[in-house]
Amino acid sequence: MSVSFAEFLRRDVRLVILRLLAEMPAYRANSSVLTMALERFGHSVSRDQVKGEISWLAEQGLVTVDDLDAVLVATLTERGGDVASARTAVPGVSRPGA
Repeated sequence: MSVSFAEFLRRDVRLVILRLLAEMPAYRANSSVLTMALERFGHSVSRDQVKGEISWLAEQGLVTVDDLDAVLVATLTERGGDVASARTAVPGVSRPGA
């Protein structure tokens, strides 16, 4: 099954978000910080797109979210940490090193 380039990028953005959270103090960061960090990793995404991906990750149980109106604060779950470190796989998220 062929994956579109847009879907490939979406999956990588999700992985990068999880990996960034795994490196953050208390495993949490807000959507604004994550947007800036994604830019450094070559992903030019809007804050709205990042909020959408954070919400998707929350639906999968990979992060929890605190909605502070202007920003979302994402916190990595144990399952999200397992995905970030390639101990488990979730459809829709790239695998590290793949």
